[in-house]
Amino acid sequence: MTRAAGPRRSTPRPAGRLGTVRPARRAPAALLLCMALLLAGCEAGGDGDEDPRRASDATCDGRIDAPAQITMWYHRPSARGELEALRAQVKAFNTAQDDVTVRLVHHPKGDHDELVRKAAADGELPDLLDFDAPKLFSHAWAGDLRPIDSCVPKSLRADLLPSVLEQGTYRGRLWGLGTFDSGLGLYVRPSELKKAGVRIPRGVGDAWTADEFTGILKKLRAHGHERPLDLQLQWADTEWGTYGFAPVLWSAGGDLIDRSTYRTADGVLNGPRSVQALTTLQGWVKTGYVDANKDFEAFQKGRTPVSWAGHWSYGRYTEAHPGDVAIVPLPDFGTGSATGMGSWQWGIPAGTADGDAVWRFLDFLLRPEEILRMTEANGGIPATGTAIERTDAFAEGGRARLYIEQLRAGAARPRPQTPAYPAITEAFSHAFAKIMGGGAVRPALDEAVRAVDQDLADHGHYPPTGP
Repeated sequence: MTRAAGPRRSTPRPAGRLGTVRPARRAPAALLLCMALLLAGCEAGGDGDEDPRRASDATCDGRIDAPAQITMWYHRPSARGELEALRAQVKAFNTAQDDVTVRLVHHPKGDHDELVRKAAADGELPDLLDFDAPKLFSHAWAGDLRPIDSCVPKSLRADLLPSVLEQGTYRGRLWGLGTFDSGLGLYVRPSELKKAGVRIPRGVGDAWTADEFTGILKKLRAHGHERPLDLQLQWADTEWGTYGFAPVLWSAGGDLIDRSTYRTADGVLNGPRSVQALTTLQGWVKTGYVDANKDFEAFQKGRTPVSWAGHWSYGRYTEAHPGDVAIVPLPDFGTGSATGMGSWQWGIPAGTADGDAVWRFLDFLLRPEEILRMTEANGGIPATGTAIERTDAFAEGGRARLYIEQLRAGAARPRPQTPAYPAITEAFSHAFAKIMGGGAVRPALDEAVRAVDQDLADHGHYPPTGP
């Protein structure tokens, strides 16, 4: 069995979630290309039974062969209360009906993605699986998942955030859905900004320019904040480096890979716009504007009135400064403010499980009350409009409404939708950490390009596979 992605270590965070992992060494190209040929229709040998990975893509047909029992795997969550919320959901579902029984398997130790990779290689995946959103493309390409287009009704599609659907799509098919999404922006202390005479952006289209933001940092230093900015650089060489700062490239007009072909990163990852944007970011560090945040409390303790962070920080920040926290867009590096999206998603692994039975439970998790049960535990952005409008923070007029506007207005972009993503994020996060540590920008990005392009070449540029 083959795989397109190996494990990434989870990004350490004091609370909340984005859930990311670092790719390890990947399977040999010959083996992966063999899988591609098998999925394209070549004989697999053996006893002649049809490989479930080559079966019909009609995962759901509207009927459940009851009673059914499904097994689900769940990663080790970083947010307090998240596992308890899921356990309560499983119990409520099992109690409410008799057609499907769900058995939850939680992996408290070890690397969740490594367990998934090994299970996929051994043909022992469960009936339902969660994975970090950008991993979807690797799993779909390798044949580890079944498409779920036939399962999701039009009414639910219409209610889901466009970003949730986009992040779950690979080569025109829907492979996964999440019950929540993520948000990224600048947390600011309005009281401190006003003292320094700094305007506060009103929305996505009103972001500070990068030059304006540099001047703001200078003003804040003059008003007593020696290191006014928190970039959470203690996690630069993890998925945070990619999730948090790929938007800098996007805003500048660069990218992590050429998305018109997905065959090279050269000219976009190391292009002049990407180089200039990261040079600006590095300049903030070199000038001493960035707090090292070794205690993880730079914003809470008031050292930095500006923090580059995600939705998982909302609870801690607002608790530390009641009534004095606002969320504004990331700086505009040339083509408009951009931001990230995507969080953990559910997918149905390839196998013999009744797709309708698995979907019955997923459909339950996507009910507004169940979405909110989970997002109240982990702080995530509810996946549907119905659930969003039942919240205080994300509904119209809420203090975190910017996240919804970004996800709906197109400012939020998915990380590259390619099986090469694990190699891309490893290469970029390494480069980003070097740059933030003072390394030369262009050479670091050139090295990242070589790593990405080598992975693409090693895997035959990931030829189309599956249904």
